[in-house]
Amino acid sequence: MTTSTQIPNYDVKDLNLAKAGRMRIEWAEREMPVLRLIRERFERERPLAGKKMVACCHITTETANLARTLKAAGIDAVLIASNPLSTQDDVAAALVVEYGIPVFAIKGETPETYNRHVRMALDLEPDLIIDDGSDVVATMVKERPELINKIIGTTEETTTGLVRLRALEKSGRMSWPTIAVNDAQTKHFFDNRYGTGQSTLDGVIRATNILLAGRTIVVVGYGWCGKGVAMRGRGMGANVIVCEINPIRAIEAVMDGMRVMTIEDAAPLGDIFITVTGNRHVIDGHHFAKMHDGALVANSGHFDVELNLVALAEISEEKEQLRPFVEQYRLKGTGNRVMVLGEGRLINLAAAEGHPASVMDMSFANQALSCEYLVKNEGKLAPGLHLLPEEVDNEIASLKLAAMGIKIDTLTAEMIEYMNTWEAGT
Repeated sequence: MTTSTQIPNYDVKDLNLAKAGRMRIEWAEREMPVLRLIRERFERERPLAGKKMVACCHITTETANLARTLKAAGIDAVLIASNPLSTQDDVAAALVVEYGIPVFAIKGETPETYNRHVRMALDLEPDLIIDDGSDVVATMVKERPELINKIIGTTEETTTGLVRLRALEKSGRMSWPTIAVNDAQTKHFFDNRYGTGQSTLDGVIRATNILLAGRTIVVVGYGWCGKGVAMRGRGMGANVIVCEINPIRAIEAVMDGMRVMTIEDAAPLGDIFITVTGNRHVIDGHHFAKMHDGALVANSGHFDVELNLVALAEISEEKEQLRPFVEQYRLKGTGNRVMVLGEGRLINLAAAEGHPASVMDMSFANQALSCEYLVKNEGKLAPGLHLLPEEVDNEIASLKLAAMGIKIDTLTAEMIEYMNTWEAGT
């Protein structure tokens, strides 16, 4: 996977980390049989040969295996981080040294470096964009509109990114097709619910080493990610409170056995707060002010805007780093301490390793097949958001079941006939 001469070959922390990164990438590959099967086919067919891509993703072991699959398809691509704290530096080094894939990502990079990487990647003049959070697409529209006519299509696999893209589509400025990977059944049913559920609590535990049993966890948002966090929290013995704005989801949370209330009412009750909404300042200054001494606050949404940390700083008399990924704010007046985990960035990647490889296997299969679908249908898809066809979703699920050694039933001719008639009845 070579790059255009317009940009340098890489910007990573330390190339000497490459060997360790390769070993972890190979370990993750063992849990990604679906992506491995796609890569084997891509090596034979080279469906993306001659195309150029920017992939803005969390630079993890799982993403590395997606990058290897895209390389097998013949595409010329550049990888950049989709979040300043989500890069695994050994993986970034391994991609450059061991696999010849250009990467521009450093864990802890400043916002200035992050934005510079986005702009550098766009210098590739891509045909395809894989985006987590839609920063690359937004930058292209605002700063590089001359690139839009070249775009075959883009993909987006985060809830937050799709919120931005729907707003862009509504404004009439999306003149290319986008695959809403996040809305594929083999993505949000599993990645969001099981991946986010487990990895979020993994991040909280690694950052704090606290026992969850007996604690009160406040989960803000009960979409698929919130459901996963709440489910896993309760499974580890926590008492779970859910805060929601959607009445359907709120009733669902009640029926699932959760306590449901407003954030205002939950603020003094929670021991641990986790936001998974994709919205801005869902925990605000007046909420922080009501929290008890020692409350822990984390975010598992894509961007760091869900917690209003500016407001928290304004009502605090001091801030202190207690341990990696734990900052203590001491509130004025009460002296209560509020602990913010992972700088308010997505805690599962800031303090842990992100989703397990076995669930990302399906998510990244969606990404790889979405890119192939966009190229195969170049010029045929209308501008705007699209779902990956149902048959592709089902293919990914079938491959996953086969890899797990699980067989399922199929319809008989009699069943098919019955389902296609209106005459049968009581």
